[in-house]
Amino acid sequence: MKKPELLVTPSSVSDVLPLIEAGADAFLIGEQTYGIRLAGEFSREDVKQTALLAHAHHKKVYVAMNAIFHNDRVQLLGDYLTFLDSLSVDGVVFGDPAVIMAAKETGVNLNLHWSTETTGTNYYTCNYWGRKGASRAVLAKELNMDSVIDIKENAEVEIEIQVHGMTCMFQSKRTLIGNYFEYQGKQMDVVGRNMEEGLFLHDQERQNKYPIFEDANGTHIMSPNDVCMIDELEEFVDAGIDSFKIDGILKSLSYMTEVTSLYRKAIDLLTTDKDAYEDQKEDWVKRIEEIQPVNRSIDTGFFFKETVY
Repeated sequence: MKKPELLVTPSSVSDVLPLIEAGADAFLIGEQTYGIRLAGEFSREDVKQTALLAHAHHKKVYVAMNAIFHNDRVQLLGDYLTFLDSLSVDGVVFGDPAVIMAAKETGVNLNLHWSTETTGTNYYTCNYWGRKGASRAVLAKELNMDSVIDIKENAEVEIEIQVHGMTCMFQSKRTLIGNYFEYQGKQMDVVGRNMEEGLFLHDQERQNKYPIFEDANGTHIMSPNDVCMIDELEEFVDAGIDSFKIDGILKSLSYMTEVTSLYRKAIDLLTTDKDAYEDQKEDWVKRIEEIQPVNRSIDTGFFFKETVY
């Protein structure tokens, strides 16, 4: 049985080796100039060191170039792609067609992974970008399991899904914390605005706290819970999904190594002994519940839902 790739997002170069030891197959990294919602900032030297370390252990490195590019940044794309090509990184994650155009103009030999967060919802679109040059499509987080499997059955490209971690509910290129959310008044209060970390949008009606962070690409509001599919991987593996992503945004290294290790065990057992996987999966869920950050429960995202927020 085909084993899906286990893809994780480290926050620094120093995270890479512990995550390799925990069982990661691939890493998604980048810098804010080119990528959005990164677990950490990786300079060019950091990208180089990560690529050298990962490749020495026969692991893959993908670099995020999935930001929304305006004219002032378009001229930077060719040089950055040439730099990544010189390191033989294993893929570039993009959403803007400008990246494909720049890749063609510079003649780089890089795998391109299409990812727009929201519009990867059908196999026609995945295949469209495949025929434009993409080798992989990253599916939208709002799809249910049946839709994911249907896309995989009809896709001409590799398919990646997120199986663990927080997801983005809202993004704006503007820095909204200081103005828009304050306008909401009593219904929505920004909690901890002066704190460097731990900034939340508090929905009193639902008793949810939505993590917020701002970076060079604007404001991002994240889900109140973490997706956790460690006990529901069988249908995805049977369908041949190519990559399972664990997103490490706002997570500690100790959390990421533990979760990566558990998913490594789950994937390995599921592809060799399904009965053993069934026997152990509830214990893995309990362990993840034990290490979850305070006020962040786990759920199955939209995989079993018919509606969205």
